[in-house]
Amino acid sequence: MTISDFLIIPATAEHVTYAEAICNEMFESAKARGTGIARRKPEYVAKKIVEGKAVIALHKDGRWAGFCYIETWSHGDYVANSGLIVSPEFRKVGLAKAIKKRVFELSHEKYPKAKIFGLTTGLAVMKINSDLGYEPVTYSELTQDEEFWAGCKSCINYDILISKERKNCMCTAMLWDPEVKAKELEERIKRRAEAKARLERISKKQSLLKRIEAKLWKSTKKIVAFVFPSSVDTAKNFN
Repeated sequence: MTISDFLIIPATAEHVTYAEAICNEMFESAKARGTGIARRKPEYVAKKIVEGKAVIALHKDGRWAGFCYIETWSHGDYVANSGLIVSPEFRKVGLAKAIKKRVFELSHEKYPKAKIFGLTTGLAVMKINSDLGYEPVTYSELTQDEEFWAGCKSCINYDILISKERKNCMCTAMLWDPEVKAKELEERIKRRAEAKARLERISKKQSLLKRIEAKLWKSTKKIVAFVFPSSVDTAKNFN
């Protein structure tokens, strides 16, 4: 089994029938890991699917294989890619990374100016986020929308979050900021342009040196011919 055996697409209304199975697997997976997760109801996941704010992975035989959905906070200033799950029978083929990449792209398409963030306890998800350009941040840099934090109430670690005044918890916060990324891209382009300009200057200098060397050599031959005419004639005879 390889990643080419799966179709990874934005979910549509026809995929609502998978909502309950997806929610059950989210819960069972979190329970097996012994980590917290804000449990979602099938109705909530179905709504995300109908709104076009989810990505689903389907095996070529039609079975659902993975899922992730988009949440927006602070009037669309922040976007979270939540509920990433891969069905146990389809793990170890790179589906999680492929789904996360597609839902990240979908998030940026729908909300190009939004900061995309995530809270996770999973090392694999942290690695995927890092590959996508997310940076670890403090909780204060995430949305302060009360509705978002209320979603943590069903997490087994909620008491820890509250006891620490929402400054940190068991989850690692990661953020992708489009403004920061735009500046980084601008800086990379600037550095490349400067490097190209340096190379061009070096190339011009080398070309100039070659022309100077050629002229010097030509002048030297003329001087030698003038000072030692017999030597030149002898050299010609040998040629």
